[in-house]
Parts: sequence; structure tokens; C-alpha cells
Amino acid sequence: MKKPLLLIAGPCVIENKTTPLLVAEKVLEICRRLGIEYVFKSSFKKANRTNLSSFTGIEFTEAMEILSTVKKKYNIPVLTDVHETHEVKEVATVADYLQIPAFLCRQTDLLIECGKTGKWVNIKKGQFASPGSMKFAIDKVSSTGNNKILLTERGTTFGYGDLVVDFRSIPIMQSLGVPVILDATHSLQQPNQSSGITGGLPHLIETICKAGIAVGVDGLFIETHPEPSKALSDGANMLQLDLLEPLLQKLVKIRETVQ
Repeated sequence: MKKPLLLIAGPCVIENKTTPLLVAEKVLEICRRLGIEYVFKSSFKKANRTNLSSFTGIEFTEAMEILSTVKKKYNIPVLTDVHETHEVKEVATVADYLQIPAFLCRQTDLLIECGKTGKWVNIKKGQFASPGSMKFAIDKVSSTGNNKILLTERGTTFGYGDLVVDFRSIPIMQSLGVPVILDATHSLQQPNQSSGITGGLPHLIETICKAGIAVGVDGLFIETHPEPSKALSDGANMLQLDLLEPLLQKLVKIRETVQ
């Protein structure tokens, strides 16, 4: 029997104490009803914002305390990004999954440092990378003896201000021997806008998710927020929280049919 669908979901970045807890509780309830495995996601820091004045996160210690509270209160695994090698050990004391941002998927020292923790390592495929080339990122992590690795498809650069998902990448990356996740929200970003604020196409999240499920993806990555228009990061492409359950209900039915 095929494993349950994995959902990695939460607000883009830890903005305050209340939103992560609200989102985690709501998403966990939905996933329990639908038989979906849930990993809470929120970044303690956004290190690659376009504009210097954009919000990057709250103080590190406070952010990690909030992540730890989510983990303990709801008894769920948590995922957050790491950007530099010196962050890894401390973040790994809380996070069950360490995420390598797409821009950093070739950073050898970072991949190896994450591998050494023994935690799950979710490597996002670079917008510039071919699916087959992700073999080398896997090799870097597995060289530490850690084979708890995920790859995430999050779109490929399509001109200066758009991304496109090549769904061939899902079976290609699965053939490398690791589970593959589809990031349905970042795949719909419209980066590098002259305004300095990344745009997005959230009305197509359902389309991207349906296609991913149809081709057999192992899990989905969906950033969600109670009020995306008020979010401090990536509001333009996050899914509104109250739209998550009806979407997942459809996706579970599609997955059952495909299987």
C-alpha cells in the first residue's frame, strides 16, 4: 500500500507568536480527517528577499522558541530553512526537517553540514537546475551516511519574471531514489519584478496540485496564511487558510483514483 500523502505547510515566515500556532492547529485537524501526514513549515528567517527593506524575520531565539512550541503543543514534526553552515546545529536542536533553499542547492558545505545532523534534509531544486542534476545534491548529503533526503520541485526560471513547472521532473527525481515533493506555492511566484516585490498566481495553486498528484508526487508543499494579503512575506502566492481543506479533499480523491 502506498504511503499517505505528505503535506508540508505553514506560513512563509514566523511573523509573530499567534499565526504559527493558529495555522498548525487548523492544518493538523484537516490532515487527521483526511489521512494526510503533516509537517509544519515556517522559516525563522528569509535571507533572500528582493528588496533591502523587506521583512526578513523576527529575532532568531524567539523564532526558534515559537517553532519549538508548535512542535511540542501539537506533537508534529517541524521544518525550517537554513542558509549558512553556522546555523545548522542550533536549528537542528528544534527542527525535524532542515530545508535547503533552492538558490543554495549546490552549496556543498551547507548540504554536508545538514547531512551530519541525521535529520531529514529537504533540498529544493534550484530554479536553474535540471532534475537529473539533483543527483549530486543527494550525493553530498548521503556522503555523511544520512539518507533521509527529500527533493522538492519549485519551478524553473522562465524568462526574467516567471517560473514554469516541468512535471517530467517529478518521475526523474523519484528515479534518484528519494521522495519528491511539489511546492505548489513557490512554483507560482513571479520573481524579479521591477517593483522589488515578488508577485504570484495563487488562483492556480489548485491546478498545480492536481497535476502533481496525477503524476504521482509523494507530497505537497503549500504555504498558507489566514490573511495572505496581510502576510509579511510571500503573501502574493500563499493559499488562504480557509481554502486548504476543500483543496485537499479534491486532491485525496484524485490520488485514490490514480492509485
